[in-house]
Amino acid sequence: MKLVSIIGARPQFIKAAAVSRATVEYNKNNSDSPINVITLHTGQHYDRNMSQVFFHELDIPEPNYNLGVGSGFHGEQTGKMLQKIEAVLKKEKPDCCLVYGDTNSTVAGALAAAKLHIRVAHVEAGLRSFNRKMPEEINRVVTDHISDFLFCPTETSVDNLSKEGISAGVHHVGDVMFDCIRFYAKRAKTVEKKTLEGLDIHSGSYYLATVHRAENTNDSARLTHIFQALDEIATIDCPVVLPLHPRTVKYVQRHGLKFSDDVRVIQPVSYLEMVVLESHARLILTDSGGVQKEAYWFSVPCITLRDETEWVETVESGWNILTGADKHRIIDGVKHSYRSRHVSPESVYGNGSAANHICEILQGAASDCVR
Repeated sequence: MKLVSIIGARPQFIKAAAVSRATVEYNKNNSDSPINVITLHTGQHYDRNMSQVFFHELDIPEPNYNLGVGSGFHGEQTGKMLQKIEAVLKKEKPDCCLVYGDTNSTVAGALAAAKLHIRVAHVEAGLRSFNRKMPEEINRVVTDHISDFLFCPTETSVDNLSKEGISAGVHHVGDVMFDCIRFYAKRAKTVEKKTLEGLDIHSGSYYLATVHRAENTNDSARLTHIFQALDEIATIDCPVVLPLHPRTVKYVQRHGLKFSDDVRVIQPVSYLEMVVLESHARLILTDSGGVQKEAYWFSVPCITLRDETEWVETVESGWNILTGADKHRIIDGVKHSYRSRHVSPESVYGNGSAANHICEILQGAASDCVR
């Protein structure tokens, strides 16, 4: 079976790492019917700290194709991807196209494949924030409705698809990012001391924050309120470590926003360094979906700087509080962050073998087609 695996953004590199590792293991035990993976990198994230470092650190094979699309407005970026992905798919003629998550790379890959009558497999299917103003939500919905295989991380995501009339090809496999946390947490220990000492911080003595969603960065009022809250929290409590996403830097500069010395603004960090910072933080503030889950898995209280989340299980368990971008709600959320009704991650997001299930299902489907 030949797969074209389409990636382009930081979260997708992490998800692809789990699938890549599972494919290698599958092929060791099934040499008579291997899965041949062709990796296509759209170039959506092209900064070294947002791209190349992940391939090196997570042992992901170098992409067979790098389209170098870069940044741009949504329509422009997606259009360039469609054109270039289509050319690769016509050349490679894969049995299936594998896409991940909810970025422009995801929807472009799915559309290009579907129009060429190539089957589409969506890893992390069925997520819904029910906010159509989010570009990620549009990407999720469109991708799910044209996919042949829908690999869901939770029962909630299965239910979401059912409510939209999607039941064929739906598989509840668990979360591939949980696979990664379980596998790479030990490796992260090798950079733990260097990471913490390099920032002059100690376990439990700092807050960790990330801000990158368009709903926050593109809105000067929301971004200002978030950073004012971080400033106040850092001043009255403990330092805030803020790895700043390149797109956020642009808006910070545009709006002339400043930070106190207690907010330690740093460059984006690698996956292993992020694992260290997350697992040792006193509390995490974020608008990232992946970071919400990782906080949950590390049993670190989380404040989500959004009005809704697709990862509802983290909120229902009591580890995650939604505050939006309101300064007072953020500060109050930090003060009253609590731990109650915590559900074991294994029971909600699988057992760490989601990628293995995906490989087995795809190869099984390929075998059925041959017969």
